[in-house]
Amino acid sequence: MRLEGKVAIITGGAGGIGRGMTRALTKEGAKVLVVDINDDAGDALASELGDPVRYLHADISEESSAAEICAAAVDAFGSVSVLINNAHASRQAPLLQTTQEMMNLSFGTGFYPTFWLMKACYEQLKATEGSVINFASGAGIDGQVNQASYTAAKEAIRGISRVAANEWAADNINVNVISPLALTEGIEAYIAANPGVEEALLARTPLHRFGDPEADIGRVAVFLASDDASYITGQTIMVDGGSIKLR
Repeated sequence: MRLEGKVAIITGGAGGIGRGMTRALTKEGAKVLVVDINDDAGDALASELGDPVRYLHADISEESSAAEICAAAVDAFGSVSVLINNAHASRQAPLLQTTQEMMNLSFGTGFYPTFWLMKACYEQLKATEGSVINFASGAGIDGQVNQASYTAAKEAIRGISRVAANEWAADNINVNVISPLALTEGIEAYIAANPGVEEALLARTPLHRFGDPEADIGRVAVFLASDDASYITGQTIMVDGGSIKLR
């Protein structure tokens, strides 16, 4: 029970990688506030996992939601010691066809909520000497085509994570980033709509498989949230089977 006594907030925690992390963290003793807009999935996960989980419907694209989310976790469990900013929505398009609306969607659901929640939870994280886990993407690190709005927001998240890691080190708050490749509902839909994509992705992945949201991504989140990772901060952890080389 490596996370006994820890309280985590996970945005986008009811589906995909978020659901995998919720399951992984609760198995290690954490209590989790699952933040999502999919009520059916959120209620189902809370019912599945029981007392260690509370579901909160919240629109993270609204700045005011950050303080409400932090307060909800404290009301439910007494503190916040782990903040996992996982939720992010975006639209694909070539750079010349990327609109301001696409940029607003990506930054408004990815970068800005990460920024707002880090600020809202700071005092709690300081009190608990906690951890922040943000999410990047190999698409941003590699500059993948048709991903202008997504990669811009993901790289901005990496940048602000490094700033927070440096500024908050004196408070014993560690801030790290996971860059994953996992088989989620979104990836499955993308593969179904784009013949040949699965083969291309696996061909460039040395381990030649997609990660599992719980067993692969979730276990790394457990490690980063645990005391075992207390001397790791400001890092991007590539959990992608070797498909992207960090540079």
